[in-house]
Amino acid sequence: RSGRPEPPSSPPAAALGAPPQTLPAPLSRSFRPHHGRSRRGNSGLLPPSFGGGGSRRARGFGGPSRGGQGQDPAALSCLSAAQNGESSSAAGAHSNGLLSGASNGAGAGAGSGAPTTVPGSELGSLKKKKRLSQAEEDVIRLIGQHLHGLGLNQTVDLLMQESGCRLEHPSATKFRNHVMEGEWDKAENDLSELKALMHSPNAVVVSLSLALSLRMKFLLLQQKYLEYLEDGKVLEALQVLRGELTPLKYNTDRIHVLSGYLMCSHAEDLRAKAEWEGKGVSSRSRLLDKLQTYLPPSVMLPPRRLHTLLRQAVELQRDRCLYHNTKLDNSLDSVSLLLDHVCSRKQFPCYTQQILTEHCNEVWFCKFSNDGTKLATGSKDTTVIVWQVDPETHQLKLWRTLEGHAYGVSYLAWSPDDTYLIACGPDDCSELWLWNVQSGELRTKMSQSHEDSLTSVAWNPDGKRFVTGGQRGQFYQCDLDGNLLDSWEGVRVQCLWCLSDGRTVLASDTHQRIRGYNFEDLTDRNIVQEDHPIMSFTVSKNGRLALLNVATQGVHLWDLQDRVLVRKYQGVTQGFYTIHSCFGGHNEDFIASGSEDHKVYIWHKRSELPIAELTGHTRTVNCVSWNPCVPSLMASASDDGTVRIWGPAPFLDTQEVDGFNGMLY
Repeated sequence: RSGRPEPPSSPPAAALGAPPQTLPAPLSRSFRPHHGRSRRGNSGLLPPSFGGGGSRRARGFGGPSRGGQGQDPAALSCLSAAQNGESSSAAGAHSNGLLSGASNGAGAGAGSGAPTTVPGSELGSLKKKKRLSQAEEDVIRLIGQHLHGLGLNQTVDLLMQESGCRLEHPSATKFRNHVMEGEWDKAENDLSELKALMHSPNAVVVSLSLALSLRMKFLLLQQKYLEYLEDGKVLEALQVLRGELTPLKYNTDRIHVLSGYLMCSHAEDLRAKAEWEGKGVSSRSRLLDKLQTYLPPSVMLPPRRLHTLLRQAVELQRDRCLYHNTKLDNSLDSVSLLLDHVCSRKQFPCYTQQILTEHCNEVWFCKFSNDGTKLATGSKDTTVIVWQVDPETHQLKLWRTLEGHAYGVSYLAWSPDDTYLIACGPDDCSELWLWNVQSGELRTKMSQSHEDSLTSVAWNPDGKRFVTGGQRGQFYQCDLDGNLLDSWEGVRVQCLWCLSDGRTVLASDTHQRIRGYNFEDLTDRNIVQEDHPIMSFTVSKNGRLALLNVATQGVHLWDLQDRVLVRKYQGVTQGFYTIHSCFGGHNEDFIASGSEDHKVYIWHKRSELPIAELTGHTRTVNCVSWNPCVPSLMASASDDGTVRIWGPAPFLDTQEVDGFNGMLY
């Protein structure tokens, strides 16, 4: 005993300003007291957290926490000190690790029962904990809201205590509880508190307008009214309607609708007419979601905010992905949040799947049916071949050959229901063939005059009429039997398209423009004006965008509604040959066109530079068609007499793929 060394001389812990055993509750971030300002790096003084009774608290937090169970209030209160940079023995051992006996060995192990002492030289190395930035606080609140939605409330409490943040304003919490419990009078009083809070000079967001305040109160009273009706309390509901809702003088039309619900004979009838889920957690949660949208995020976070941000991030990555060509579920369950969204080029229709060689001359046109199950190709060899698309393998096989087009076939159009197929010839052809695809029978062979030139055709959306015309000034509207319904004189038509309204026909003419013609009131108007001849054009499914192949210029994208040129796509070689481009892919996000340099070019709709140049054809590529139902399937027709079917990369090694498909740039 006599040989035991004396402890180092230091002031008693009680003399160092140790906190009392019972600490005040955690304060808000704006009113935090600054403890321990006398701390010096080499003074040898202990921080306030090492005062009397410290070993007992340290032992309480030395092991894994179980949601605060078994801890005295004083110990829990110490957690709030972490936000100011000071470390109580509890906070040090539990949250930030600065003073954990297990990690730094600065003192006796938690639970040893001995007073904790730290040499003054080691105190100098303790850095004040970084104050949380606004972004960091926002992230913590978002995480807390998400965890709360999962029911992990104890975890949320601990997160808020350790971080010093607040998930939402106490008034907002009280408001939420009163809404969920159906205490409508108290919820109305809470609205007054929230309004006063938002009018304070410290509010982050500008206060709500009177209209928004009325809207929130109206929604509360509406729920109150409906719940009274469902419970059969008609007199109470009538009092709410007359004494509370009507005096607001807000949305009187809705009040009239609500008054009609008084006539509902039973609760099921009420829920059906009001399109309301009924009294309970579900309808009140929906109400709360609506109410939250009117409150600034500093008071109450918007509902499921973290989930919304993650979904927006995923959607943005998909939009920026040049090769994204599949329809995915919008829910986050269908993607991994641990990796960025990236689509491989090998999933894109850049590789030759088939080469169709049944035509024996130049192939001038190709077009997939509207349901994507068939492909029609027209050739200089006077035939139309209809190909069947295998729904599993997407391989094409010859299904039917339609013959007798003496001048060749330069244009094809499927009827809206894919029952009929119209074939047109080149400039010197005055005839038009209307085929029944299913039976292979020629229904109509139309020719108004031997001087006509019927080189283009378009179906009316009703499938009972079509328009046709050519560069010699013919422009007709006909029925399925070829009977002339209307005509427009003096229009030299290069290409045609019927809009979904069933009245307007777009026609490109020899004046380098596209005009809209209304066959009902016989009016026309200019829509697009180019500086060079428009060789062909096509329109997107929604009727908003037009894709033009312009002589010597290439491919241009126009907005038909705003009548402006949106984009000029680069790379394609376009002279005075008639080349047909197309929209395609999922959501028509892509554009493809043939070219006189023997290639097929693909662009993303938003990018002027091509994302793929497909080689394989040996002469001009006249037409490209993208399957409307299989985004990974595309066809191209060429003067080399072949039709190429493009799809994703086959399961071959790189050398085999390059050897089979040619180079992909």
